[in-house]
Amino acid sequence: MLKRILAAFDGSPQSYKAFEFALEMSMMCPEAAAEIIALSVAQPPEPADIVEVDAVIDSATQHYEELFKELKEKAKEKNIEIKTEVVVGHPADQIVRYAKDNNCDMVILGQKGKSKIENWLLGSVSKRVATYAPCTVTIVK
Repeated sequence: MLKRILAAFDGSPQSYKAFEFALEMSMMCPEAAAEIIALSVAQPPEPADIVEVDAVIDSATQHYEELFKELKEKAKEKNIEIKTEVVVGHPADQIVRYAKDNNCDMVILGQKGKSKIENWLLGSVSKRVATYAPCTVTIVK
């Protein structure tokens, strides 16, 4: 049974689909709706400059907090409470770390389209999360 679902959210259309899927999965739990955590990751610039990093993190946090309002409304319509959080770092690493540290039963994230060359060189966030997460991972297209 699912007790805690981590929905990775970056504001892309795919992440909205992933969040909707998380709501559906939560409602399918027989005893009580699973807790949903909407997690966004602020990526610091490279190379990191202290002043610039703080500004980027503040800006990203403010941006995601605005987007979280819409997610909370969607969840409220289905009588589900969600938790929202913004962390800093590389998206795949932070999603995997958060899932481990918070005993998540499932990670749900959207698949982002990259060019074939970029995907081959860098790998995708969804692929890295699916490889290293300590729980079930669902990639929503």
